[in-house]
Amino acid sequence: MANDLTLFVGTYTRQGSAGIYTGSMNPATGAIDVRHITTGIENPSFVGVDPTGEHLYSVCETSDPTTHGAITAFEINGDGSLRELNRQSTGGPGPCHLAVDATDQLVIAANYKGGSVAMIRIEPDGSLGDRCDFIQHHGSSVHPDRQDQPHAHSITLNSTNDRAYVCDLGTDRIVQYQIDADAGRLHHAGDVVSHPGEGPRHFAFHPTKPYAYVINELGSTVAAYDVNTNDGNLSERQIISTLPPAWNGANTTADIHVSPNGRFLYGSNRGHDSIAIFAIDPPSGRLDVIGHESSRGQTPRNFALSPDENFLLVENQDSGTIHTFAIDPDTGLLDHTGHIVDIPAPVCIAFRP
Repeated sequence: MANDLTLFVGTYTRQGSAGIYTGSMNPATGAIDVRHITTGIENPSFVGVDPTGEHLYSVCETSDPTTHGAITAFEINGDGSLRELNRQSTGGPGPCHLAVDATDQLVIAANYKGGSVAMIRIEPDGSLGDRCDFIQHHGSSVHPDRQDQPHAHSITLNSTNDRAYVCDLGTDRIVQYQIDADAGRLHHAGDVVSHPGEGPRHFAFHPTKPYAYVINELGSTVAAYDVNTNDGNLSERQIISTLPPAWNGANTTADIHVSPNGRFLYGSNRGHDSIAIFAIDPPSGRLDVIGHESSRGQTPRNFALSPDENFLLVENQDSGTIHTFAIDPDTGLLDHTGHIVDIPAPVCIAFRP
């Protein structure tokens, strides 16, 4: 329908998916229908749409140390189908996350397996130009299996588009870079060290206040930070569990989002298989747990809030389902709508602006 919202689902082809799925969501009910499938790309696990809504960029999450991973550029057709433009190497294995800058000139990617960050220019037609910068992270932390080397896991840009925050799960650091768009360079601007063994994974800003939040994969926690409005530096204010007090099972976290109205924060638990729901205190930015909603499936990876703030869509990677939940605007709590779509190994959702 003409008023439906267009969304794109990134998946793991290594778990049986066909590629990138284009869906349409009914904004009144939250029901999703699959319209197109774009094949020919290996493990398009994370996708992002440019500010114009005309192009989509996808990681190709392969871990070959010789050939490396890549970013693929697509033109978005009027019906939401995708036409591949070109690909560019990220210079390292295992790219798992990317961000397109607000000027639509740069895409920055995190190589998880390689523990590095790559920046690639975007040409006027939306295709990818040369890789203009590449930074290798170094170090380790305390977890014997997951933190023996760097693992850059996400890229988040600030609202002024001049600073990138990179969560490095392997080194327990949030690495900050100043973006020099004209020169095509990332300049190191300081690190924030998290608690040992926490494993920072994804990062979210508050939409109106100088607060930022990081979900820690290994610690199953969320850290709340104050953001210095002069230099962008972070100072920790709080760290809080994503799990109910009585939970004793194995768990890792994945994604984090702040509601567009700035009142609520959501994080995904894999193991407990839930969405943790927090209220944000406006004067301080501190978090209070207000509930946990079952994801209705196994291993909720990333999730997305609809642009109208009415729905939260959860991707259950290991059960191959996306469930739609209605968001109560007053309480922030979630109510399952009954709408489910089957897509193999869904791990990312990006809405078209």
